[in-house]
Amino acid sequence: MRGVKISELQTPALLVDSADFEHNLSTMAAALPGARLRPHVKAHKCTALAARQELAGHPGFTCATVREVEGMAAAGLGEDLLLANEVLEMSRLGHVCANHRARVTVAVDSEAVVDAALAGGVREVLIDVNVGLPRCGVDPADAGRLADYARSKGLTVRGVMGYEGHVVGLESRPTREEMTEQCKALLLKAHGDVGGELISAGGTGTYDINTWATEIQAGSYALMDTAYDKLGLPFRQALSVLASVISVSPGWAVADCGLKALGMDHGNPTVVDGTTFFCSDEHITFIPDEDHAVRVGDRIRVIPAHVDPTVAYHQHLWLTDGDDVLEPWPVDLRGW
Repeated sequence: MRGVKISELQTPALLVDSADFEHNLSTMAAALPGARLRPHVKAHKCTALAARQELAGHPGFTCATVREVEGMAAAGLGEDLLLANEVLEMSRLGHVCANHRARVTVAVDSEAVVDAALAGGVREVLIDVNVGLPRCGVDPADAGRLADYARSKGLTVRGVMGYEGHVVGLESRPTREEMTEQCKALLLKAHGDVGGELISAGGTGTYDINTWATEIQAGSYALMDTAYDKLGLPFRQALSVLASVISVSPGWAVADCGLKALGMDHGNPTVVDGTTFFCSDEHITFIPDEDHAVRVGDRIRVIPAHVDPTVAYHQHLWLTDGDDVLEPWPVDLRGW
């Protein structure tokens, strides 16, 4: 990419500012060194970015899909992969274990998922415990029984997992602290019944609050988005979508960055030097700031509200330094 400028990229293009990205990696590595952080690759779905996280000292990774596990193992990043999600067909995971010399652990919250791990050739599990998020996870009082069932089938139970996903995005830090403490009581009780070396929990919003888990599954910190930016965390907004202004009318303008290029579940994106009016399939309609009039052909930056689904819409991340494109990073972990 030597000599390529961001002005030459086809829009919409997903940009990663190299200085802000490196700041985020070093800041997190200082706070949670080594195995204290198990980065979640669902946030970026990119093995090139994951390799940078490994270089920052983090040997293990969290995945959300079978495809992510496969891709990480194929890229040589399979030292310790956790699929933090219930899966009912695990033969592909068993293939990864057998053929890539990868260590794969899966989350389980029922006998059916334990049986699926056994049938698929996966031999290590974590007991997924419901700590308040109404999603997956066994009742804390039933965690020990499920662990006993898994061990009776010959599986190794490495410990427990409990994601405080209902807490990580709350803007009030005192509220996050109080609710994380409630989650702690539930997960530590379950761990007392289950045993094992791992207590896996947390995310970007509680990375420095959850001090009792043995590992934190943060992912968004590497790139960031406007939802997490509201929390006053020490991480910088490294990710933006580069878009081209394609139409200008009195009072508003339109750029080529719409719903198919932006994760919208956390609200509207933020237009730098403008105000988002609304988004449609291929367009973002915005109101330019008074002192930032735009013309057709101008480039604008759009900051997504939710990094994970935004990245999943794109084929590449483009690592940049100012106006220079340093290298492309394929978003190679997309799909299932």
